Amino acid sequence: MFELSYPLILLLLPLPIAVYLWAPKVTQQHAALKVPFYHTLVNISGAAISSNGRSLLQKALALALWVMLVIAGAKPQWIGEPIPLQNEGRDIMLAVDLSGSMKAADMEYNGKLLPRVHVVKSVVADFVEQRHGDRLGLILFGDSAYLQAPLTFDRNTVKQLLEEAFLGMAGNATAIGDAIALGIKRLKDRPDAARVLILLTDGENTAGETHPLKAAELAAIAGVKIHTIGVASDLLIDDGFGFFSRSKKASADLDENTLQTIADKTGGQYFRARDTQGLAAIYAALNEIEPIEQDERVYRPVQSLMHWPLAIALLLSIVLALLRLGFGHAIKSKSSSTNTTHTGGHA
Repeated sequence: MFELSYPLILLLLPLPIAVYLWAPKVTQQHAALKVPFYHTLVNISGAAISSNGRSLLQKALALALWVMLVIAGAKPQWIGEPIPLQNEGRDIMLAVDLSGSMKAADMEYNGKLLPRVHVVKSVVADFVEQRHGDRLGLILFGDSAYLQAPLTFDRNTVKQLLEEAFLGMAGNATAIGDAIALGIKRLKDRPDAARVLILLTDGENTAGETHPLKAAELAAIAGVKIHTIGVASDLLIDDGFGFFSRSKKASADLDENTLQTIADKTGGQYFRARDTQGLAAIYAALNEIEPIEQDERVYRPVQSLMHWPLAIALLLSIVLALLRLGFGHAIKSKSSSTNTTHTGGHA
């Protein structure tokens, strides 16, 4: 799309005509030096006495030169098609528990009990897909915490790495404090209002070098908000084997008090997921708590066209200068002289 940055400058276009029509004429006569042999000098030098035709041509060139300069001053430019830009939203680290207890099949979906890890992968993948404009990272933790994906806009890679994760790859224990500490390390240098850690676990802290509550204090100091999710149903499951078997709640090992305290200390919220629908509702709520950037940002490339009228103006000024110096008449006189010589030779 063609556009002028300063279109009001075009109002100057008729200025030369206005000056010509309304400027007062020069009436005062000045004494001039009279040379009786002026015409002889003109003929010898090859200079031309300006004719009406040349005068009109020079005026037309001067007017065209003025038009080009005014157009250049208006700064013409070509604006390209809109190019969408990646929105910059929040920086969200996802910390997912892959300890051995995540294999427990107590999460109900369509009347069936599925392993916790399968449900978590599915729901978290849907959450990742919806976070347009956010940088997402993935931490997997068991005996220790490991960075599986650094903060990135590439949601597909984060989903793929989560899908490829398997139980036990990080150990069978649960290092909640270490997962938080690693999340802080990755988020501390990001913008203040965008540091979010979502931690999902089904147990209590049983490994690692950092206590969860101490890690929560460090997160609060670093400005990292932590939302915690406890995953476990209230179903009764058998614990032990044979004679020593006993029934207990599937959520018996879930340390809800610690998860609640972590969220409270950092300005986040604690959620409890008892089934697949509940976990999906939690991530839907997180989308509202940490809203996705909705304003579309676009970039339109701008190419300046100012050099074209300036180049034309330069060319016109050169032609006008040559005309004023009598260059055209000199060429014409030389051509006439050459033709005369040739004619005389033939004679």
